[in-house]
Amino acid sequence: MPDGQAVVARLRGASKRYGGTQALDGLDLSLHAGQVTSLLGANGAGKSTAVNLLLGLLAADAGEVSVFGRPPSSRAARLCTGAMLQGAGIPDRLRVGEVLALVRSYYRDPRSVADCVALAGLDGLMERPYRQLSGGQQRRVQFALAICGRPRLLCLDEPTTGLDIDARQGIWRAVRELVAGGSAVLLTTHYLEEAEALADHVAVIDRGRMLAQGSVAAIRAHVAQRRIRCVSALDADAVARWPGVRQAERDGELLRIVADAAEPVVRRLLAADDRLHDLEVQRAGLADAFLELTRNPQQEAA
Repeated sequence: MPDGQAVVARLRGASKRYGGTQALDGLDLSLHAGQVTSLLGANGAGKSTAVNLLLGLLAADAGEVSVFGRPPSSRAARLCTGAMLQGAGIPDRLRVGEVLALVRSYYRDPRSVADCVALAGLDGLMERPYRQLSGGQQRRVQFALAICGRPRLLCLDEPTTGLDIDARQGIWRAVRELVAGGSAVLLTTHYLEEAEALADHVAVIDRGRMLAQGSVAAIRAHVAQRRIRCVSALDADAVARWPGVRQAERDGELLRIVADAAEPVVRRLLAADDRLHDLEVQRAGLADAFLELTRNPQQEAA
């Protein structure tokens, strides 16, 4: 990490067990100011447990957890931390404006109501009772509550679940603005395109252990495959049997191919179909790398 990006929060050798289940097993993770760290893993990988340790909602069985150099349950750490979790616990009889006013009152220098409304997209909702909002609207209110205290650490657990495309992109813009102001953001999401769009640093965990971490490019580099797309009349089943081709399928007039290397497959495609056009080659995305890493996690960890 660049020297100027201070460590805001850290898990060091953190372990947590629920009965016979090892949720975290010696996990190391650092969150830096001015960065989005995306924590990825399948259901049950330990993501929510890691978030709850950083928020002081759970205590680690072993290892260290610190936020701004303090225990995460300390008042000083909590006043600098915002969170948007999957369970909100908001009094649903209150109006949106009343809920926001209540939470803002906890902080000495809260973000203005106008800024909260603009960042979370709450125009037209302030007089509505919380319980009468749609699921997506409630998530936007929860985001406003998470950021109203000007948090230096913001934990977002599946923040855009249930949001439409416009609302999701609005949350993305707000996250980028917060990070530009120096906040550290921990993002857990099942939308890997969201992690790819926002994250400066990606950590992939499985069964409570770290599989890989680094920049989006570094994680994508775990998969050397290329995706090839073209308009061609070639038979997909026949192409799938070519050397170096892992998958070939037809999508209307499009032929979609996953190959270990692009060049030999592209040469053969052009030789086999002189009418082939609209050829595109892309490297593997974050989703491909995530699937590859979690397909055989013990081998990758080794």
